[in-house]
Amino acid sequence: MAAADVQAPPAEPAPALPDYVTSPNAVFADEGVEWRYGKAPDYSKTRKVWEEGKKMNHAAGSLPQLVENLVKNWEVEASFKPRLQDWRTIDHANYSFAMNGGPGQGAEHMLKVGTYNAIVAPNEYYSPENSDFASSHKTFKRMMPTFAWEVIEVYSGPPKVALKWRHWGVMKNDYVGFNDKGEKVVAKAHGGPIEIFGITTATVDDKLRLQALDTYFDPLDMFRQIAPYGVVTKEKMNRNVDFSAAMDVGANHTPEQQATDGAKKPADFSNDGVKIAEHFGKPQQDNEKDVQAPEAVIQKHISESTGKPADEFVPHQGADTEKSAAASAPTELSAAQQAVEAAATHGANAEIEKPASNYHEAKKDTAPQGISTDVPRSMYSSSVTGNLEDRVRMGRTGDFQDESRHIRDAVDEHLEGPSDKVHPHPHDTEQAVQPQPGEAVAVPAQSEETRVTHEEMSNITAAECPFLMNRE
Repeated sequence: MAAADVQAPPAEPAPALPDYVTSPNAVFADEGVEWRYGKAPDYSKTRKVWEEGKKMNHAAGSLPQLVENLVKNWEVEASFKPRLQDWRTIDHANYSFAMNGGPGQGAEHMLKVGTYNAIVAPNEYYSPENSDFASSHKTFKRMMPTFAWEVIEVYSGPPKVALKWRHWGVMKNDYVGFNDKGEKVVAKAHGGPIEIFGITTATVDDKLRLQALDTYFDPLDMFRQIAPYGVVTKEKMNRNVDFSAAMDVGANHTPEQQATDGAKKPADFSNDGVKIAEHFGKPQQDNEKDVQAPEAVIQKHISESTGKPADEFVPHQGADTEKSAAASAPTELSAAQQAVEAAATHGANAEIEKPASNYHEAKKDTAPQGISTDVPRSMYSSSVTGNLEDRVRMGRTGDFQDESRHIRDAVDEHLEGPSDKVHPHPHDTEQAVQPQPGEAVAVPAQSEETRVTHEEMSNITAAECPFLMNRE
């Protein structure tokens, strides 16, 4: 009888789930935040396109659904919350974003240049160097008003999540952008779909906030579908113009028509978004009027790892479907893993919390007293070269050690000498030219100053700059 009176200890309550992993629209309800255009954006059309065109149907509370919601809320914050302190989906102390193995960028970089400029490398169709935040959104959102996103498959659970994703939309209007040569590029709208795929790895903390994001995809894949025949017009532009204002295209600005050649083959689109764009970009023939819409011909994605449709929920790595979550756990679970387990176990009944941004906690005491870390964006920063203003910021805070200050050579001694030796050109030339304030006299190509300058520049490494290193 005594044994029968013994009660099992009460089960520990399941950890609460952050609201930004339970709903794709969680951050729209944030209070006391600043929105880029004065109010929360309207994503109803994008959500409708997602609902009607998605290929996956992830189970409620499954890891793919949690990841999809997290990324969607992060995208809203990155695009429409201009104050970093309002971003709740990232761990501000450890956040970075990298493209195709490039250098990791802080949240400040994406906030300044925009989400498009942060992910697209300069190419013959588009260049972030010749497009600011406003013109980049004009370029892509005019062409494709809705650009839905979904998770195709998740390969591993927290703390490091690996996933495959799909981005898709319809080219409803002309593409107008500026390429790596500063040319204005125009591609006529073909009315067909644009579809790209990519792989992302994301490290998350115990609150499932994003820390390190590494994304891999072919950015030219989208442009090949925008202009499937390479038919575009290119116009030389004045580099001093306002790129956002120069986006508008006149009625007579049309590319030459692509000549048709050879007999047409039956439409066979499979999963090839380029072929779909090619077909829908060509004039329709009488014998092709009954061709199915792209959403009907793109085949359902089959998981390579399970052999099953990817919308069939597959527990994350380490789980055993024949046992309870607690019994199947191979080791003690982290807080993030417990949250994922709770979602899979309790689904819609899981407790939900609303974590606040940890911006102020992360930024506290990061800069010495009285030193400003507000550094303007460098004109040389890009998704390829990296965030060069970080070097200036590190120099101000003392985090960057300038080794050149402890190195002296003949060049330093020469530049620290008397002005008549550093600038040995004849003064009568200066008197004859009479330069005005702000003007200068160019020294002869065979002068000592030119020789020394060439010598110095030929010996520096790629990471050095004579101007930043206090050399003139």
